[in-house]
Amino acid sequence: MVIPEGFLKFDDKGLIPVIVQDKWTSEILMMAYANSQSLEMTIGTGELHFYSRSRKCIWHKGESSGNRMILCDLSVDCDGDTLLAKVEPLGPACHTGNKTCFYRNVINSSLPELSFLTVLWDQLKKRKDSSSAESYTASLLNEGRERIGQKVGEEGVETAIAIATGNTEQVSYETSDLLYHTMVGLISMNLDLKDIISELMKRHKA
Repeated sequence: MVIPEGFLKFDDKGLIPVIVQDKWTSEILMMAYANSQSLEMTIGTGELHFYSRSRKCIWHKGESSGNRMILCDLSVDCDGDTLLAKVEPLGPACHTGNKTCFYRNVINSSLPELSFLTVLWDQLKKRKDSSSAESYTASLLNEGRERIGQKVGEEGVETAIAIATGNTEQVSYETSDLLYHTMVGLISMNLDLKDIISELMKRHKA
């Protein structure tokens, strides 16, 4: 694919910034620069390629580390001078080993974020290998799917009762329990949150 001339506004050095976002969590992972050649390589291979301003050469994200990024969507802003790449990351984005390059907070917000569900999900998966004595999640997983299913059923009933009675505080509490136990159930079945999101997306399109 050849990008039409004039469609994108490269700077005076022939570069354009590319913001990279996790397709599933919407978390911003990194920002780097691309030139026309690296951009065509990205589109052609389906994996992110950038231009290094310091080394003055094209580089393939993850070529040495293995932490490649699979391109899912590519869009341009209203001015045509910044790109947004939504990707499937195959490992941490940052050379430090952090999931995102933006891991150092300048201002901490106390507002709830939907992305916390993915943070919780990652923590629960790690608990799978913990000692049952140290982790309730690990003990549930060791007890097996029947016990987890029982807990999901109990929490589902309690959530339904809270909704029926109109107790908003109790609804938040019970729904949190239900979500947690459902996530543990998914882990016990070797399913991923992405599987559920994919199913919801299919239903939305229908």
